[in-house]
Amino acid sequence: MAEPLPRLRMDLEFMPSPVQDRPGLLIRDPYHYSDSTLIVPPALVACLQFFDGVQTALDLRAELVRLTGDLQSGDLERHLRETLSEAGFCEDETYQRLRERQQAIFAQAEWRAPAHAGSAYPAEPDQLKDKLSNYLGGDGALAPRSGLVGIAAPHVSPDGGYGCYRAAYAALGPEYRDRVFVILGTSHYGEPDRFGLTRKSFVTPLGAARTAAELVGELAATGGGAVKLEDYAHAVEHSIEFQVVFLQHIYGPDIRILPILCGPFFRSAQNGAAPEDDESIRQFLSALGEIAAREAGNLFWVLGIDMAHMGRRYGDSFSARADAGEMAGVAELDRKRIGSIEAGDAAGFWTAVHGLRDPLKWCGATPLYAFLRAVPGARGELLRYQQWNIDDHSVVTFGAIAFRNQGQYCAATQ
Repeated sequence: MAEPLPRLRMDLEFMPSPVQDRPGLLIRDPYHYSDSTLIVPPALVACLQFFDGVQTALDLRAELVRLTGDLQSGDLERHLRETLSEAGFCEDETYQRLRERQQAIFAQAEWRAPAHAGSAYPAEPDQLKDKLSNYLGGDGALAPRSGLVGIAAPHVSPDGGYGCYRAAYAALGPEYRDRVFVILGTSHYGEPDRFGLTRKSFVTPLGAARTAAELVGELAATGGGAVKLEDYAHAVEHSIEFQVVFLQHIYGPDIRILPILCGPFFRSAQNGAAPEDDESIRQFLSALGEIAAREAGNLFWVLGIDMAHMGRRYGDSFSARADAGEMAGVAELDRKRIGSIEAGDAAGFWTAVHGLRDPLKWCGATPLYAFLRAVPGARGELLRYQQWNIDDHSVVTFGAIAFRNQGQYCAATQ
C-alpha cells in the first residue's frame, strides 16, 4: 500500500502572489525555519490538498492527470512533492532538521538579533532615527504624563499605526529613563498557555537593549509550568521588537527590558474558566505580581497589543473598510472592552473577550489580562483609537492607553 504524502505545515503563511507576472499562491515560513518562498501556479493550487497525511502520491498523480490531460504526469508529481519538502514546508524529516537547527542557533546565540529591520523599519541607524522622529513628531503628539505605571501601544506595522504609537510614546517623560521596561507582547508564534522568556539582550540598528536577566531567572524559577525559557518565538516575533525600537529612540539604546511573550489562553477559552483557574497560569501570574509589588518603583510596563482583526484575511465573509460599514459596530464593541481595561476590570474584560471564541479576534487579550492581574491597581486612559486597512478587504484596530496605579500592588491571586 502506498505511503501517504506528508502533511503540509499549517503554520505557514499563504497569500496571493504579489508578483504581477507570476500569479498563484505565495507560501513562506513566518518562523524562519526556512528562507524559501514558493509561488504555486494557479493550476496547481488545488493539488496542495493532497498533502494531508492521508492521501498518497498516486492520488496526487491521478489529480494531475485530470488537470493536465497528460498520462505521463509522474515528473510533475515528483517535482511538486520534492519542492515542498526541500523548502521545509511539509511535516517531514527535512522540516524537523531545519526546525531543530534554527532553534539551536537561537538558543546558542549571545543576543536576540533584529528580525524585522530592513522590512518593517529601516536597517540603517540614521534612516531609522529619521523615521522614528517623523512617527513621533507632528500634529497630535501629547504632552508627557506624570505618574504613569505603563502604556499600551500597537504592534501593527508602524507605517499603519504611527498615530497610536505617537500617542502612546509621547506620554513618556524623562523620569522613566532608568526603569526596567516590562514588555508584554502578543505571542503570534509561541505555544498557547505559555509565557515565553529569554535572557538575551535585544539588538536593533540603534544598539543593544539589556535584558534584566535576574528577573528572567526569578520568573523561570517561580513561574511554574507556564514558563518557556529561551522561547524560539522571540527570534521572529515583532510585538516586542517594535516597542524596543521606540523605547531606544526615546531613552537611548542601553535601556533595560524584561521581555515576555504571552501565548493565547487556550484551555480557559475552551472551558469557559478564568485563565488563572489553570494552575500553571495562576502560578506565573502570581510570580509576575510578586515582582510587580516588590519592584513597583523600578518598573515601567509596556504592552505591545493590537485589538480586532476583521475582514477576509481573518476569515470573515465581508470585506472590511476602516471606520465604515461593519467597522462602526466593531468600534463600539472595542470601546466597551477598552472601558473594562480603563476600569481595571480584568474579569469583565475576559468575559467580553471569550478567548479563542472572540468574534473580534483581539490578539492582545493575553498581555492585557496578564497586566491587569499583575498590577490590579492599574487604571487606564484611552489616548487614541484607530482602525487601519491592512489590505483592501481587512482591518486591524488598535489604540494607545496610558496606565496609572490607583491602588496598592499585590500578588495576582490575592
